[in-house]
Amino acid sequence: MKHSNEQSSGRKLARGLQNRHIQLIALGGAIGTGLFLGIGPAAVSAGPSVILGYALAGVIAFFIMRQLGEMVVEEPVSGSFSHFAYKYWGNFPGFASGWNYWVLYILVSMSELTAIGHYVQFWWPEIPLWASSLFFFVTINALNLSSVKVYGEAEFWFSIVKVVAIIAMIVFGVYLLFSGNGGPQASVQNLWNDGGFFPKGLLQSDGQGGYQGLLAAMAIIMFSFGGLELIGITAAEADQPEKTIPRATNQVIYRILIFYVGALVILFSLSPWRNITTTSSPFVMVFESLKGFEFHLFGKTIYFTSLIANALNLIVLTAALSVYNSCVYSNSRMLYGLAEQGNAPSFLSRLNKNHVPVLATVVSAAFVAVCIIINYVMPGNALKALMTLVVSALIINWLMISVVHLKFRQRYKNGQAITKFPSFLYPASNYICLIFLTGILGLMLITGMALPVLLIPAWLVLLYVFYMLAGKNKKREAL
Repeated sequence: MKHSNEQSSGRKLARGLQNRHIQLIALGGAIGTGLFLGIGPAAVSAGPSVILGYALAGVIAFFIMRQLGEMVVEEPVSGSFSHFAYKYWGNFPGFASGWNYWVLYILVSMSELTAIGHYVQFWWPEIPLWASSLFFFVTINALNLSSVKVYGEAEFWFSIVKVVAIIAMIVFGVYLLFSGNGGPQASVQNLWNDGGFFPKGLLQSDGQGGYQGLLAAMAIIMFSFGGLELIGITAAEADQPEKTIPRATNQVIYRILIFYVGALVILFSLSPWRNITTTSSPFVMVFESLKGFEFHLFGKTIYFTSLIANALNLIVLTAALSVYNSCVYSNSRMLYGLAEQGNAPSFLSRLNKNHVPVLATVVSAAFVAVCIIINYVMPGNALKALMTLVVSALIINWLMISVVHLKFRQRYKNGQAITKFPSFLYPASNYICLIFLTGILGLMLITGMALPVLLIPAWLVLLYVFYMLAGKNKKREAL
C-alpha cells in the first residue's frame, strides 16, 4: 500500500533548494573530518601514492554520482534511490536500500556528534562529551525543523567555511613551497625522493600481521567520499531539478578532486611523508609547522602561535557540524520517502506548515539521541565503535546505486526512451564501480577490517526479517 503526500498531509515537499545550495550540500557531505584529520592512516600506509588513491576514488564517486543523477533528474522524487530500487528492482531491494541508508546516516550522525564533543573539549575540557553533543543535537535539529531553506542556507555557510579553509591552505602552501618560507624540507621532490612515489608498493605485509601499500589504504580512502550521494536526496526539494542536479553533479566532482588531490600534492610537498602519523594529517602538519613562524606582510611581522591550533579546531568543528546537519536532513527525507512507499508508518509522511517532514525528523532524532547516552556511558570508545559500524552500510549503499541504475537504464532502453542526463560511460562505468567496490570488500577482509564485511550478510538477513514482518502488517491493514 502506498501513501501520497496529499492523503497523509495535504502538502508536498517545497522546492526551496537552489543550485548553490545543492552544490554545497553535496560538497559538504564529502568534505568532513575524513579529509581534515582522517588522511593520516592512509598516508602512513601508502606514502605519496595515497594521492593517486584519492584520484581513483574520485573517479568512482563521479561515476556513481552520474548514475544517481540520471535517475533523479528523470524522476525527482522523495526517497531517491530507495524509490528507484523499489520501482526498478523489486519490493525487498527498495525496502532494504531505504532502511540501510537511514541506518547508515543514523550511525554517521552519532559519530559526528561524538566528534563534535571532542572538538569542544579542545577549548573547554571540563565540558563532558554528552553535554556538547546534546547542545548541538538540539540546535541542528531545530534548524532542520524550521524550513528546507533554513537548512540549505545553514549547510551553504557551513560548507563555505570548509571550502575557504581548504583553498586558504592550498594558497598558503603554495606560498610556503615556492617562497622559501616553508623551510629547507619543503620541496616537490618530497613526492618521490624517499622510496619513490610508491614507497610501500601496492600491497605487502608490514611484518606485524597487517598490510600496507596503496591497496591497503583504498578502503580508508574510499569512505572519505561517502556523502556525495546526498545530492539525490535533494531532488524532491530542488528548484528546477532538471537543471540544478546536472549542474551541481558535474561541478561538484571536479571541485572535490581539486580539493582532495590538489591539496594533498601541495601538502605532501611541504614536508617528508614519513613525518605523518596515524593521528595526524598533512593539514595538521602545515598548521603545526606555522607555530612560531614569522609571516611578513606589508612591512609588518605576524606571529602564528596558538591561533593556528584554534583555527584548525574551528574548521574541523564546522566540518563535523556540516556533516551532521546533512545527516539530519537526509534521514528525515529518506524516512519520509519510505513512508510514501508504504515501507514505514504512514504518519511519518506528514508535513508541517513549512513543508518539513517534522515527525520523520523527530523520530530520526530520537534514534540519534542514543548517541548522547553512549557518550555518557563509554566516552573513550564511542567514536571508534560507531565509525566501525558505518562501513558495512556505506558499501551496500554504493553497490545498490550501480545495480539499480543498470535496471533503470534497461527499462528505459526497452521503452526506447532517451533520458535527460545520461550517465557517463554506461554500462562500463557501472561494472567498473561494481568490480571496484567488491574489490574494496575483498581488501578489507585481508587487511584487518574483516568484521564490517562479515556483518553485511547478517544485516541483510535482519532487513529481510523486518521486510517480511512489514509485509504481514500491510496484509492485516488491507483486511
